[in-house]
Amino acid sequence: MKTLSPRVLLAGGSGQVGTLLTRHFVDAGHQVTILTRGPGTGHGARSVRWDGRSLGAWTAELDSADVLINLSGRSVNCRYHEKNRREILQSRTESTAILGKAIAQCLRPPRLWMNASTATIYRHSLDRDMDEVTGELGGEELNAPGAWRFSMDVAKRWEEAFFSAPTPLTRKIALRSAMTMSADRGGVFDAFLRIVRFGLGGQLGDGKQYVSWIHSADFVNAIDFLIADESLEGPINLASPRPLANNLFMRGLREASGAAVGLPARDW
Repeated sequence: MKTLSPRVLLAGGSGQVGTLLTRHFVDAGHQVTILTRGPGTGHGARSVRWDGRSLGAWTAELDSADVLINLSGRSVNCRYHEKNRREILQSRTESTAILGKAIAQCLRPPRLWMNASTATIYRHSLDRDMDEVTGELGGEELNAPGAWRFSMDVAKRWEEAFFSAPTPLTRKIALRSAMTMSADRGGVFDAFLRIVRFGLGGQLGDGKQYVSWIHSADFVNAIDFLIADESLEGPINLASPRPLANNLFMRGLREASGAAVGLPARDW
């Protein structure tokens, strides 16, 4: 194994997970550059503008990077109407495709490209674990709601754009990550706590569905491990080995936050 690379390029690194990784890599003394559509994010990293859809001056950053981590994608914390669904899909597939084109033009391409994916790619399973080798992709279940089918389709098309990119000199890993739980404001854990504090932290539906998650410390440690172990490639699951049923997960949040009431959300 080699030591961690000192030159890391984060595409779409201004979100919750990007901020976690930026702090982690900067604290470790690595050179971090963030490709962003908005203003600079700070945290000791350089920021370079890109639009996530077309080639430009930003491509020069790839020739000086050892590790590329693409986290680009519109937030899914929104209503799933037609416009938002289109943006959720395109922001992921277009940014992944243009990075593949940029890498193909590099004289010295990154040794490793990790692309965000999601554990949502698997079918909803109460009968067994879904691992990288035997896991079954979802979307074909007869009873799957439309929102589930959409999320699974996004995940599959996202990975298709990633693995179809011709980058023979670059090791590729699709990060099939569960929800990353951290204490940062604006993250998924913060959103759950807000619901609980409003008294709405009861179970969803029958409460039996599993909540897959990963602690932020475990997430960044897993990223370090994947960078160091050059034998690993392809889809990799990043999740706690012990997911909780929704009713137990929400109960734990209520107890931790001191909420006495948690109204449930019943099936329509």
